[in-house]
Amino acid sequence: MLTALRKTADGLIRLSAAIGALALIAEVGVILVDVIGRAFGHPMFGSQDLITMIMVMLVFGGMALCDRNGGHIAVDLFQKTYPPLMNLVIDIFSALLGAVIFAFIAWAVWESAKLSQMLNLSTNLLRLPKAWFQWGLCGFAVLTSLGMFLRAVELTLSRRDVRGEWSKTT
Repeated sequence: MLTALRKTADGLIRLSAAIGALALIAEVGVILVDVIGRAFGHPMFGSQDLITMIMVMLVFGGMALCDRNGGHIAVDLFQKTYPPLMNLVIDIFSALLGAVIFAFIAWAVWESAKLSQMLNLSTNLLRLPKAWFQWGLCGFAVLTSLGMFLRAVELTLSRRDVRGEWSKTT
């Protein structure tokens, strides 16, 4: 059961990372066009709106992948002095804490998106609806939260830490 759940989670993590990568390409393209346009006296109209909204997708699109690969900041100052069981408990606690934090981020952004939709909020120049990007951020935060929770469950049940395994298998 955990194997199937991990396979599904990894597929969703790949999808969110691919969306984040596409956002990075779009971000670079917008900045490139804007900089070249500025050099000729014609900057890209609405580039700041696009850059701001694309940045949301770029950052949160890669967040689940960062956790899956063990890329978040970790302080291992005392790791060698603690017994293995203590390190395991700390890893489980940190995964659960991260899951709760990202769940709260998703909830707060969901509430904000409802407000943005109710007030018909949009970006300044291009009038892009903010709620769309907030829903995207919410989805990425939920995925990251579920990935962290799944890691905590895997650590608890099988003592298997999946961080770093992915780069070896893919």
